[in-house]
Amino acid sequence: MGMETERRQVREFFAAKAVGWEKRFPDDTPAYRAAVAELGLTTGGRALDAGCGTARALPLLREAVGPSGTVVGVDLTPEMLREATVLGRHHDGALVEGDGARLPLREGAFDAVLAAGLVHHLPDPEAGLRELARVTRPGGRLALFHPIGRAALAARRGHELRPDDVRAAPQLVPLLTRTGWELSLYDDGEERYLAVAVRRR
Repeated sequence: MGMETERRQVREFFAAKAVGWEKRFPDDTPAYRAAVAELGLTTGGRALDAGCGTARALPLLREAVGPSGTVVGVDLTPEMLREATVLGRHHDGALVEGDGARLPLREGAFDAVLAAGLVHHLPDPEAGLRELARVTRPGGRLALFHPIGRAALAARRGHELRPDDVRAAPQLVPLLTRTGWELSLYDDGEERYLAVAVRRR
């Protein structure tokens, strides 16, 4: 299956779920807030929500950087961005339609990137992580996040945990290293999946 086909399938999958997406996960905000805290953002900082979906993290990122900071949410799916606008998220940051493998953003533009539920949906995770590194300044941070751990998520969906899952530490560590990142925190428990990496200088 080609990249373009995979990309289209991801877009179609999320397009169908966009309206009411957040009502399915109403209790996730504290987990998102904790993930945003790990990014170490300060007033005036520049934050990217990559694969932002309905942009539920944008208000939290805006809180972290204050009115003088920059907040951008990028997503592949126009329906998700429309739902984000309906929810008023465009007041917290710029919403941009874009492909994670070819971000319409300049090099080193951000201090920190949040990627919630993104990496395992990328047709080419290596290209995606390299692109996130390109738009992050040296020393900047990346948080790969999901508000439920991998085992709990697999159980909920009736799947087995797969050893070749890109989010598993043995897969993720070399992948991050190859793409310009260094893992600094890895937490795959019941409550969340969070991998924080620092952009190498």
